[in-house]
Amino acid sequence: MIEELLPQTVVAVEAYGDEGVDAPLYPEEEALVARAVLKRRREFTAVRSCARRAMEKLGVPAQPVLPGERGAPIWPEGLAGSMTHCQGYCAAALVRAGDLASLGIDAEIHGPLPEGVLSSVALPEEAARVGRLTGELPAVHWDRLLFSAKEAVYKAWFPLTGKWLDFLEADISFSLDPGADTHGGFRATLLVPGPRVGGRVVDHFTGRWTTGGNLIATAIAVPHI
Repeated sequence: MIEELLPQTVVAVEAYGDEGVDAPLYPEEEALVARAVLKRRREFTAVRSCARRAMEKLGVPAQPVLPGERGAPIWPEGLAGSMTHCQGYCAAALVRAGDLASLGIDAEIHGPLPEGVLSSVALPEEAARVGRLTGELPAVHWDRLLFSAKEAVYKAWFPLTGKWLDFLEADISFSLDPGADTHGGFRATLLVPGPRVGGRVVDHFTGRWTTGGNLIATAIAVPHI
């Protein structure tokens, strides 16, 4: 799902179900989950298994993936990437840093958000769009898609800025591909000063989204301007 949303320069590796949950960890990774509950340990392990397979596809020796500031993964020098996991699914996407400035991916179970969550993550304009789109195409859970896109925005934003970005600091609008009702694009307008990439200030990100089975996936690739 993720790879179809990203440029060809990006390598994406996915795992479904129990795939990768028992993969070996490096000692420094093992120390981070030594006391974790089983669910957390399995997710941590599986997504790192995906990341190492992506490294190998790029010709980079497999290495530990440790969390840095605010939990953002620390990638080997020369790589940019992003990881995501939800129930029964995880993925990692990696690219050479010379090809893209940043990546952000997210996957969620395709179902409605819990009651009350939309109001905490959506601007009034976004909530109105979600309501309109839900009426037009109820097969897509637009509230969950908005949440996923905001997660992807943050994951793309943080490596470029090292700063927190609140849910309400990006305004997201969605589009459908011609003739499609399960995939399309989105634009995230930043409502705070954006990062400087290639000598220019970025004021928005563009991304892609798709649904399949019981999953929603979103992805952003930030080019060198």
